[in-house]
Amino acid sequence: MKLLVAVTAICRLIVAVGLITLGPPSTTELLHKLSLLRNMEKQQQQLMISMDPSDLAAASTDFGGTARSEPMAVMYPETADDVARLVGAAYESEGGWTVSARGHGHSINGQAQVSKHGVVIQMSEVGQPRRKISSTSTNLILMTRTRGRPRPRVVLLSEQEQEEYYYSAGLSSSTSYAVDAWGGELWVDVLRATLEHGLAPKSWTDYLYLSVGGTLSNAGISGQAFIHGPQISNVLQLDVVTGKGEVVTCSHQHNSDLFHAVLGGLGQFGIITRARIALHPAPHRVRWMRVLYSNFTEFTEDQEYLISLHGEPASKRFDYVEGFVIVDEGLINNWRSSFFSTHNPWPVNISSLLSAINVTGTGGVFYCLEITKNYYFTDPHSTVEGELDEEIKALMKRLHYIPGSVFTTDVSYLDFLDRVHKAELKLRSKGLWEVPHPWLNLFVPRSKISEFDRGVFKGILGNKTTGPILIYPMNRNKWDDRMSAVTPDEEVFYLVALLRSAVVKDGDETQTLEYLENENSRILKFCRQANIGIKHYLPHYTTQQEWMNHFGDKWEQFYSLKMRYDPRNILATGQRIFPPLAPLSSSSSKTTTWL
Repeated sequence: MKLLVAVTAICRLIVAVGLITLGPPSTTELLHKLSLLRNMEKQQQQLMISMDPSDLAAASTDFGGTARSEPMAVMYPETADDVARLVGAAYESEGGWTVSARGHGHSINGQAQVSKHGVVIQMSEVGQPRRKISSTSTNLILMTRTRGRPRPRVVLLSEQEQEEYYYSAGLSSSTSYAVDAWGGELWVDVLRATLEHGLAPKSWTDYLYLSVGGTLSNAGISGQAFIHGPQISNVLQLDVVTGKGEVVTCSHQHNSDLFHAVLGGLGQFGIITRARIALHPAPHRVRWMRVLYSNFTEFTEDQEYLISLHGEPASKRFDYVEGFVIVDEGLINNWRSSFFSTHNPWPVNISSLLSAINVTGTGGVFYCLEITKNYYFTDPHSTVEGELDEEIKALMKRLHYIPGSVFTTDVSYLDFLDRVHKAELKLRSKGLWEVPHPWLNLFVPRSKISEFDRGVFKGILGNKTTGPILIYPMNRNKWDDRMSAVTPDEEVFYLVALLRSAVVKDGDETQTLEYLENENSRILKFCRQANIGIKHYLPHYTTQQEWMNHFGDKWEQFYSLKMRYDPRNILATGQRIFPPLAPLSSSSSKTTTWL
């Protein structure tokens, strides 16, 4: 019975898309006849689609490790046309099937998954099979091709393009160069490709092994966002495959409604197959510093002061501002970083440090400010490091950190941006990477951050956690409100990211998945009762009413554009924003039957 269902399902794909297929004798003739119906015998027209159990299993999970849903098939595209043909076939099919784009699989709650009647488009090449079809396989429908996916390409913008992008995109500075990147390209590969030209994107995520399309469908944030905005604020142009299977090129000035909807749109309006991203000269090295605080008010006031300098020349501001909360001293040298201080020992024993400088009454919670200054070597006799020291000294004078708690290191620009991956390799070697990650990412308004500190950091969490807790502010004026991404309605708001792992040690129930998920629920309940006014980053809801509350005033436009660009609700159903796909009757209109 299962084989019959599988064959029936894949036959729908073959009739609509035109696959050349080899299978066991019992099904080969049927599948061959179906493929000939569309005269798709030319190799360059074939799509790479797999039903191999290992491929289905890989596409059924994600980094969160708490949701699982096995698709009907997995497709491996090489061009935007491949993606368009599959989505178009789903749109035109009477029975229909859902489609979800998957990058590196780093979602937390199954957002990139589909049901057993859907197809996952594996946009990134991580773990992609490179196998030839076999006449003895009942589960694999795959044709190996050689042209490959487009690689990142640096482009010189014309003066007209520079002016258009600068004024319409509201970039923090003019840009002469950009990079065209495939939607499934990992950011680390974009970085390596652009560094060959002495260039780099302006805004990043902390972890580079994420896909371009994946982060742009959310926002893409890190410590540079206070200057350059999130990654979505640095996109100049997109190629998007809509839910109708149409390939549309869009920008701030052309097809702008789709452009703004897709950026931060959670995959609801189209699949990003190409993004043109603004570049700037890549720094050579980074001075990387950490300082400690015992007073939350001083910690946040210093962070807010530093991000207020976003409009100053580079010599009068830092280039990156983040921070983290320390509620468990054992996590101070946490997995997110390869930081190692050459000027002051790190990791540090906080208890010994505070005792030595006579700091008391901290309540067991400390705060670490993390800042960097980028610099360039212009010639072998440059005095840039001496100038850098003076610039840092002037900025540090205004801060209120614990004396004697300055930790400094100096690394290459690439090593700084790729800092999390080094720690990832260590965890993988210990079997501690592929574990459940019940992460909770929140945007908290500035006016409520102290209340959040008292209720969560010093309250619900106590002195125990199982992963790093990031906290840093951003400037709302660096976000484009025309885009789908949602933030609190205050000029300054904080990211609070509880990046915890369910790794049980010595029977400690506080590290179990159930305990951490319950603790997340307690945090959200506290936020509701205290009227904190949070917005979820990487949101996850189970009802449409919750999504309507999340988008607020943007919901009406969000819904309208969904009806325009994905009227049958084919795309990204794992987000659970709109009702599931339903069969289309022959007498119904595609634009009115769905939703």
